[in-house]
Amino acid sequence: MIEERVDPINIDVGELVQRTVASLYANLVTRPTGRAVRQAIEQQLQGDRRMAVSLIDFTEVRILDFSCADEVVAKLVARYLDPDRPREAFFLFRAVEELHSHTVEEVLRRQSLAAVCDVGAGYFQLLGEVEARERDAWQRIERAGRLVPRDAEQALGKGWIGPARNLATRRLVFMGPGGDITALSAMV
Repeated sequence: MIEERVDPINIDVGELVQRTVASLYANLVTRPTGRAVRQAIEQQLQGDRRMAVSLIDFTEVRILDFSCADEVVAKLVARYLDPDRPREAFFLFRAVEELHSHTVEEVLRRQSLAAVCDVGAGYFQLLGEVEARERDAWQRIERAGRLVPRDAEQALGKGWIGPARNLATRRLVFMGPGGDITALSAMV
């Protein structure tokens, strides 16, 4: 059982684009558009200090350029890595399939960031900059869904705590106060 209450927050980026920039199409093609969408997402997250997992859904987004991916994905991830973040929030990005994965991967790598992305059919992977040992640990945690400390060494191998803590610090998994490790995909 996760030690804290988690509130999933579903955010439809296509709907935000149409509402925020009065566009008939859900295309993210200019930095100001991306900034407006990111600010709308941040506004939805304001006010409540409880931990949340936000599912940022790109299903209706047809075009995502580098400047918008930077604004909506990289800047959002970076803001909530900051110790002075406005809220305990973790992000999952949905529908980052072949159409958007290269763009998202590139903007994250440029800033040494990473994010958990649903790349289709409920299959999650890490995009961005991740060390091989962390990626391996993440994949094992993702397969398990949740690990309690007594099972972590068997599942993750010797020296598991370092990579697991790094993943938790980067908000790519959730590590509870008791040491339980939970894949973000298992929290939504």
